[in-house]
Amino acid sequence: MLSGVWVMTSASIDTLEAAAAGGDASAKRELGKLALIGQAGARSTHNGALLLVAAAEAGDAEADAVISVLIGADAKEPADWDLALDYLGRAARRGWEPACKQLALLCADRDLVKRSETEPFSAETWRAIRDRVDIAALIKPAPPRIMFEAPDIRIIERFASPQECAWMIARARPRIARAVVFDQQSGGKKIEDTRTNSMVMFNILDADFVLVMLHARIAAAAGVTARHLEETNVLHYAVGQQFSRHFDFFNPERAALQREIEGTGQRAATFLIYLNEDFEGGETEFAKLDWRYKGAPGDALLFRNVDPAGAPDLQTLHAGLAPTRGEKWLLSQWIRSRTPRRPDEKQITAL
Repeated sequence: MLSGVWVMTSASIDTLEAAAAGGDASAKRELGKLALIGQAGARSTHNGALLLVAAAEAGDAEADAVISVLIGADAKEPADWDLALDYLGRAARRGWEPACKQLALLCADRDLVKRSETEPFSAETWRAIRDRVDIAALIKPAPPRIMFEAPDIRIIERFASPQECAWMIARARPRIARAVVFDQQSGGKKIEDTRTNSMVMFNILDADFVLVMLHARIAAAAGVTARHLEETNVLHYAVGQQFSRHFDFFNPERAALQREIEGTGQRAATFLIYLNEDFEGGETEFAKLDWRYKGAPGDALLFRNVDPAGAPDLQTLHAGLAPTRGEKWLLSQWIRSRTPRRPDEKQITAL
């Protein structure tokens, strides 16, 4: 939905502030988005949400769509999801194309969607498409198949739809860059020869409603809330590219990583969604278990990086093997042991 890289100067912020004060809805929207990621001066995330609401009420369809993500990201009740969908539906009725595409992807009534593609634009058609999105079905994962009990490794077949897989690849493809690894010494990120694939990270501004729905489904499958999820990565492997054997947990014996665990929780589980199949090789390998897995598009792999007591499980040593033909796409979602501490965020409760 949005570009992931923001470089704003104080002069740029001042220009947006002046335009927003003058009633410019698009300036309010952009200023609100920047506040969400802490790049709008002293404005808080809550203040950013209020700016987005003001922009939406002034007719800005993109602001509607951003609000739908904010509400969906923290939805707890069916009423929350209904409200999030109402905002996305209004963005579509206002003609914002990304909102239309997302509703079309999520709608169970394919005949209605096809009609929207052949008939002149109609706000009422998009209202009907929004009403046929079955939230309960979309956030409910299929039952898992247990592959190993210790470590806990599960497969969930047909976890994501072919349309969702294609959507995430299309969202990621323009932005892929060399992947980084977590620096076990400093707690930062760095490039290493052990990881040669590419990746894209989706922050709150890069997320859309399709990804929010996937988050809810992943959280349900893992038995946590969506707030336990880190920012999502989509990984790309060209021929010969790999992520050599590694662990996903944070080593508590490293001082920097112990601080990470204390501050935001252990990286307790990993959830992978296989997004395509037109490649050879490229399996996920668990060396100590003598087991490899290559899912069909939409299949998911969930494995716990720690044992029931919360200690790092050395049996989870794994690698992303290199494809020998074609390209491999994978959605990677790390899950923390607890909800990271975040600034107080008040939910938007009315349209």
